Amino acid sequence: MTEKKHIHLIGICGTAMASLAGMLKQRGFRVTGSDAAAYPPMSEFLESLGVPVWQPFAAGNLEPRPDLVVVGNALSRGNVELEHILDQRIPFCSMPQLLHDEFLRGKDVLVVAGTHGKTTTTSMLAWIFHTAGMQPSFLIGGIAENFGSSFQLGQGKHFIIEGDEYDTAFFDKGPKFLHYFPDSAILTSVEFDHADIYKDLDAVEMAFKRLVNLVPRRGRIIAFDEGDSLDRCLQRAFCPVERYGADANSAWRIVNLRFEPARTTWTVLRNGETWADFEFPLAGEYNVLNATAAVALAASCGISKEESSAALKTFKSVKRRLEVRARVNGITIIDDFAHHPTAIAGTLTALRSRYPDARLWAILEPRSNTLRRNVLQNELAKSLALADEVVVANVFKSDAIPEAERLNLQVLAAEIQRHGRRARIVPEVDGIVQLVAPEMRGGDVVAILSNGGFGGIYEKLPQRLQSAGAAGSRGTNDAVEARAKV
Repeated sequence: MTEKKHIHLIGICGTAMASLAGMLKQRGFRVTGSDAAAYPPMSEFLESLGVPVWQPFAAGNLEPRPDLVVVGNALSRGNVELEHILDQRIPFCSMPQLLHDEFLRGKDVLVVAGTHGKTTTTSMLAWIFHTAGMQPSFLIGGIAENFGSSFQLGQGKHFIIEGDEYDTAFFDKGPKFLHYFPDSAILTSVEFDHADIYKDLDAVEMAFKRLVNLVPRRGRIIAFDEGDSLDRCLQRAFCPVERYGADANSAWRIVNLRFEPARTTWTVLRNGETWADFEFPLAGEYNVLNATAAVALAASCGISKEESSAALKTFKSVKRRLEVRARVNGITIIDDFAHHPTAIAGTLTALRSRYPDARLWAILEPRSNTLRRNVLQNELAKSLALADEVVVANVFKSDAIPEAERLNLQVLAAEIQRHGRRARIVPEVDGIVQLVAPEMRGGDVVAILSNGGFGGIYEKLPQRLQSAGAAGSRGTNDAVEARAKV
């Protein structure tokens, strides 16, 4: 766009949409937005940028008439603002389309894709490029703590972007990442997810096959070394593919992995030869995998192992990824963006390694479109059973899911019991806080698992613990409880 126009974003509080808003504002556009409900961290982020956000959706939010409206992928027909732009023929487009046309053209685009780990991996890759002086641009689906931002427009030739396989818009049901045309890519994993838009694993694989097929011959794909789905997707590659992980035949092999109280260390073998030692302050094997993928792609772009090593030592993480939200009376409260059983398992395993002597709580809000359904119910029970105490809230907007497809909480609790753990179903956040606060004691670690605001539990639980203290007595509640046999 040659003229600096007024651009309005519907659904602005999504992580990618908020990032786009900031990028457009930095480019000199007048930016406004609207959403049904705003919550941290993106609401605070937009406020810091000076971008006005109107709630709730209303036709009046489009007055004066904007030059262009960006429609978020969560919006569907019936939304009052969407109906207004269609009635009034206000020009509109999707977020990925505008991102490509306005920001990606002319850049070397590095896409980080996969079912799990892409936000953290994108953040690591951006930090490596930044500390190496490459002045990258980036867009991340979360707030990268090293930058205090989810985006940056740099002077360098690279644009590092998180590639989301979710659909693009109500008028474009293809995956977002197909708009980005990667020069090179990282592929962390391929599993069934987004059960609201993908029928089965075959459909998910097809989306990733199409992404792989877009990478030019001169490019490169760095891919995890496990998973039949990944193997099938990579058959569509025309560029070099380098695998990373623990397999003896991988180009980037992880060995000598050590978890310490305040850091994690490991060695990377490149094509069977010792290449470099790394460390960072994060916990979890999955984060070591993420970092190794980022280091491998950085190396292909000319960044030295010494520069990557220095960057990882100072890498902080991403908001809502194993983020310590509070420490009260010796109790540590962790916020993690849980969206899938595999991710939950990785989170709880990481906390076990970082806090080996703690009693570990998992408090889950089934909120993602996959967790709200019963398609991975058994896998979810197995993942949650990695905690010592499990509390599950009501399924978010359960009425929107047909009962036959909906996560069955009583069955979930019983399955967790069969894995030897206690699980309690407590419908609302206030009831959860009332139940668990008196039971918690110093040394406990509490993983709050949700990809949304979870009714303010991140504030309510610490406040209750602060005011009441960590009593050892048991609380009472109308919870449905499944007890393990001891």
